[in-house]
Amino acid sequence: MTAWTTIDSPLGELLLVGEETPDGATTLTSLSMPGQRDAPAPRAGRRRDPSRLADVGRQLTAYFAGELTRFDIEFTPTGTDFQRRVWHALEEIPYGTSTTYGALAERLGLPRERIQALGAAIGANPLLLVRPCHRVIGADGSMRGYAGGVERKVRLLTHEGALQPTLL
Repeated sequence: MTAWTTIDSPLGELLLVGEETPDGATTLTSLSMPGQRDAPAPRAGRRRDPSRLADVGRQLTAYFAGELTRFDIEFTPTGTDFQRRVWHALEEIPYGTSTTYGALAERLGLPRERIQALGAAIGANPLLLVRPCHRVIGADGSMRGYAGGVERKVRLLTHEGALQPTLL
């Protein structure tokens, strides 16, 4: 059974989708934002059930309130072996910090010619925000692509203290 719900956030309405496990728990399958490229949409066969994803919603609310720096959420296993390896590395990037694509590739033991594949795996992350792909930036400090939009990436890094707010 696939359940979904939405929650309001400073980034807009977030869509949470989860799968029921044999023991009756629900694991998070995807977290997406309005306007996100390749974002899933609620469809037939999926049931709106906020109670199934209430804990995820509580953790996201605490994160945006500045009360939570690490999520404790069970994810539905997806992706290729390579993607799962990259995604696990994303989960190890501490709150309030960022890393570069090159540094992440080095940590994973990938040669430079695999950085494009690394970027593709990061871009395929179905769990924006909770699997912090927003913490990966360009070697020159530039904000490279983010499925939720570069503006949201900047907002998340600023929220976490990895970027200083800009004055207008």
